[in-house]
Amino acid sequence: MFHTVSASGFYVMERWQPPRGRRGRGRGSYSSSSSSRSNDSRPSKASNYATTTSKTTSLGSFGINNKQHNNDVESLPNLIGTCPFMCPVDERVQRERLRDLAIFERLEGNPTKSSSTLAVKKFCRTISTKDIRDVDMRPVHVLEDTLNYLLTIFESGKHPFEVVHDFIFDRTRSIRQDLSMQSITSGDQAVHMFERIIEFHIVSHYKLRRNTTDSNVSPMHHLNLEQLTKALASLYHLYDENRKSNPGYANEPKFYSFYVLLHLGSDHQPTGESLSLWFRTLPYSIAKSKEMMFSRRLLRYFRFGNYKRFLHTTEAEASRLQYYIIEPYVSEIRATGLSCLNYGGYKQHPYPLSDLSKHLFLDESDVESFCKDCGLETFTSDTGTKFMPTKQTSFCHPKGSRKHYPLVSKRLKPFYDEVPYRI
Repeated sequence: MFHTVSASGFYVMERWQPPRGRRGRGRGSYSSSSSSRSNDSRPSKASNYATTTSKTTSLGSFGINNKQHNNDVESLPNLIGTCPFMCPVDERVQRERLRDLAIFERLEGNPTKSSSTLAVKKFCRTISTKDIRDVDMRPVHVLEDTLNYLLTIFESGKHPFEVVHDFIFDRTRSIRQDLSMQSITSGDQAVHMFERIIEFHIVSHYKLRRNTTDSNVSPMHHLNLEQLTKALASLYHLYDENRKSNPGYANEPKFYSFYVLLHLGSDHQPTGESLSLWFRTLPYSIAKSKEMMFSRRLLRYFRFGNYKRFLHTTEAEASRLQYYIIEPYVSEIRATGLSCLNYGGYKQHPYPLSDLSKHLFLDESDVESFCKDCGLETFTSDTGTKFMPTKQTSFCHPKGSRKHYPLVSKRLKPFYDEVPYRI
């Protein structure tokens, strides 16, 4: 019996297993980082953490409080991991033989040689319940050490970000998989690991979007966002599971606010009713927290097109991680503001670009370029002042523009720093 990705898209009861029979089957028994991600959307059976949802992985359909029961998952043996290494020995030996070692796992750069201090267990899509072994599962303290090691690589900045992300993306999925297969839902350790993994995905969400050269960034960005939503739903399940022993984690409001901010944007905006129902399930302390109130106000401003309050509130209150989620929608709300100023102005009184810069929190040197992205013309007066004529009928919301226009703010400026964010 095999378990693969659930229809809800949340957790995958799978692990690496040594190949049997022909070499070709052996190569298919575990997944590479890229191949495992490219097939994320294929349906399969639910895992333990999949009880937190009954819908698809689209941002508007988490179904956080809907629970499922899966007899196949309940029939899995009670696993307690005994592997003392970041990667089981059998997997490491097999991957050495197949030359399947990431650049970070190679001993002195040798693609056929690794070690217990370099190799990290890969995420795998297929597993047979009769072949599950405790020795292939890592206990919690080993998983913590593994995550610490991965995040050290993430923060080092010694390799191209896409290469680093590809490696950690796969290996953190494997950590989540080991937690799921061992049904580890109680205690602070699992909660803190999920929180750190989610931070990794949020930082990646920001940095992958900022990349303007690699044509593969778009699908990578999509897959990263997909795993972010899955990890968030699993974290909320862990919060609920531990609520009796721990009435509230310090970071709970912050991580719940991320869910709301992920609903920004007209491209995947969910229905107001579904999000309203979700709000009603939240504990009172979380619903009234400053993080949640900030997120709800921002969502309201965005949906009503109140660009002034959206930009002012973001500039004044957004945390680093909140801003990393918000930033993709800044250009969209700016375009809404530019549309209002264009259609609402007097034809005989064009707008100085310096005023537009202040209204839109946009660097004055970028205003002219942004106007062109929106199909609007500008002109320079005899005195050298640049203006945007109003009542132009050529306005359009920019689509597919890869130019980055940061939010002008002294407070937010450190967030743009390319030095890796420490998790």
